[in-house]
Amino acid sequence: MPNRQLAALIQEAGFSHAGLARRVDQLGLEHGLDLRYDKTSVTRWLRGQQPRGTTPALIAEVFTRRLGRRLSAQDLGLDACAPVYAGLEFAATPEEAVDIVSGLWRKDSGSHTELRKIAFTPAGLVVPSRDWLIGRADDRVGRSEERYGRVGHTATRVPAQGLGNVPRQRDRLLEGAAGAAGAAGAAGVGGAAGHVGPAAPGLGADRGPGQRVTSGDIAALRSVGELFRTLDHAYGGGHARQALVRYLEHEAEPMLRGTYGEAVGRRLFGAVADLTRLAGWTSYDIAAHGLAQRYFVQALRLAQAAGDRAYGSYVLVTMARQAVHLGHGREAVQLARVAQQGVGPAAPPVVQALLHAVEARGHGVLGEARACTASLLRTERAFAAARPADEAPSWARTFDEAQLSDEFGHCHRDLQQYRQAVQYAERSLQLRPVAMARSRLFCRVVLASSRLALGELDQACALGAEAALQAAEMRSARALEYIQDFERRLEPYRDAAAVRGYRDRVAALG
Repeated sequence: MPNRQLAALIQEAGFSHAGLARRVDQLGLEHGLDLRYDKTSVTRWLRGQQPRGTTPALIAEVFTRRLGRRLSAQDLGLDACAPVYAGLEFAATPEEAVDIVSGLWRKDSGSHTELRKIAFTPAGLVVPSRDWLIGRADDRVGRSEERYGRVGHTATRVPAQGLGNVPRQRDRLLEGAAGAAGAAGAAGVGGAAGHVGPAAPGLGADRGPGQRVTSGDIAALRSVGELFRTLDHAYGGGHARQALVRYLEHEAEPMLRGTYGEAVGRRLFGAVADLTRLAGWTSYDIAAHGLAQRYFVQALRLAQAAGDRAYGSYVLVTMARQAVHLGHGREAVQLARVAQQGVGPAAPPVVQALLHAVEARGHGVLGEARACTASLLRTERAFAAARPADEAPSWARTFDEAQLSDEFGHCHRDLQQYRQAVQYAERSLQLRPVAMARSRLFCRVVLASSRLALGELDQACALGAEAALQAAEMRSARALEYIQDFERRLEPYRDAAAVRGYRDRVAALG
């Protein structure tokens, strides 16, 4: 039977048969697939033949990108299969959000390498950011014991746990993270790592669905997040990312499927949103960009369930930072503006400063000097208006003068305003704590690249060598990419003595 739905969409998109086949092949390459479709293949599809495997989803994504609206395989008259956009859906309900994100955790914790090869999809940013901006708040997230308690018996009640019991829950997580975090004590994070050990005897078997969630459980989630942030800052996302994902699968999912009232439920979704964003951040740091994008989208949806508009804006600017890193400046600007619109002018000044700073980074990547300067001025004005007594969220308080100077340094470097870049990068390095090792590395490379552009070759190479030494001690693809970018800038000077010395030092790192 002829596929009239596909024929109509081909006409709407203005594709030739050969053009559609070529785009499907190219998209397949993004997903690690070697496809060999041609115009004859498209003719067969139009006659009613069903393409195999994931091809229907690839065809749907080609049309989604072209037409700017989400289309499924069924919309094209094709058989459904596992969608290429799996994980990028912005769920209609909190229950659906839990199903989507928990499926993502399970696939990731199962070491599915193909999941980490999924490409970043700029078109996949549009629908989630739009739905977050215009979507209605969730009326209810609570789950009553009468409805969701364990079938056949009363829902198990977890003993109330205060902050004093948080390290004991954290022990269970660190059984899996011990190998990754083993060196943490040497870098000043031993307070957290010192709890590594066997499971606390009072915790018993793994939590199952239907158990009551307490404030202590949420405190434990928050504590785990701080631990993993510390490891990420010091050693890179690759060190304990898998342990974090396993924790989400084995601890956070049963909590989400447990029982809780509205107030506890909102806090639970907020804590899990934070951990899911962190899973995305660590995935981004190891260059698993498609996977990171999916975690960010799901963190955005969980933040909506939490009723935390400000945190949703933070997730959006995290997505914008990834877009900046991948060279998608226009998408980064759009995401930052959606975040600004979503929280409005009543947001604390430091939050506004953060959102404007990330917009500036997008303009910088695009080489838009005037727009970048305007965003930096708004950033500076908002930052100056912030006061210690402001009720700012904890994640926004990390946007301090060191981070402000770092953003300015990156923007001026991208705009080729190298003297200003040097000034701000040096200021950031003076203020940034040693524990923020990866951020210091990035800033040191910005400083090295800027000094190189100013003709200060010896200083540039010395700074670059220090950064390369740091990168060798991390599991961070971004750190290596910063070093590689610096080395590309060195190429015109490859015969200079300072550059040969730099290469010798780097080669000695093995």
